[in-house]
Amino acid sequence: MAFRKPKPVPFRTSGELDVMAAAGEIVGSALVAVRDAAKVGVSTLELDEIAEAVIRDAGAVPSFKGYHGFTGSICASVNQVVVHGIPSADVILAEHDLVSIDCGAIYDGWHGDSAWTFGIGELSQADQELNDATRLSLEAGIAAMVPDGRLTDVSAAIERGTRAAERKFGRAFGIVDGYGGHGIGREMHMDPFLPNEGKPNRGPRLVVGSTLAIEPMLTLGTSDTSVLDDDWTVVTDDGTRASHWEHTVVVTEDGPRILTVRPTA
Repeated sequence: MAFRKPKPVPFRTSGELDVMAAAGEIVGSALVAVRDAAKVGVSTLELDEIAEAVIRDAGAVPSFKGYHGFTGSICASVNQVVVHGIPSADVILAEHDLVSIDCGAIYDGWHGDSAWTFGIGELSQADQELNDATRLSLEAGIAAMVPDGRLTDVSAAIERGTRAAERKFGRAFGIVDGYGGHGIGREMHMDPFLPNEGKPNRGPRLVVGSTLAIEPMLTLGTSDTSVLDDDWTVVTDDGTRASHWEHTVVVTEDGPRILTVRPTA
């Protein structure tokens, strides 16, 4: 009996990837500009305005603004907010806050999507370890983006990265339930959904050009979250802090390629 090979994760041509990389670079520039401006006393609405200006000045359009009615160009999620925080003049950054900024841009019809989390001033040891653990989990997931792998190889790698971080730091982290990465291309959110934990060797195949937004979300406590009355803001049920990191990544013959690079200068 012949077994049919699983379908591939949707893949892009080299020309399409060049445009996605351009979109990703714009996102990276917006994130760096936001981080540079994120200081005590600054509102998340002010950060949103900075990101939108960077995106539009580069000839792109914010992916998030107007998406199912979302009002911001970024998601600004502070402390116990995991994702989808709405930028607001009423949310003022304070010393020791843990801030996640998620940003997307559309350039010539193609999307880039990336997020990172950083501290305002010095973080507590627990918050710093949480943030480092989430970054390490992202890096583990990125490393699994290789030809002939399977979708859940990335999921399993993220989970292994989280467990390795738990051993490294000597503390437990919650892997946020129900949220994860996704396909991306001419739409921001596309199939397949990418869980942040699970068994390997399942789901569609990874082929050269397969593109995913990989985005682990960890907490210092629970895996359970709730959505606030604004129908967007996702918070941890136990009030513990959360971290969220994301890159848009493509499979190449030479290994994973991050499309949402951030300027270093």
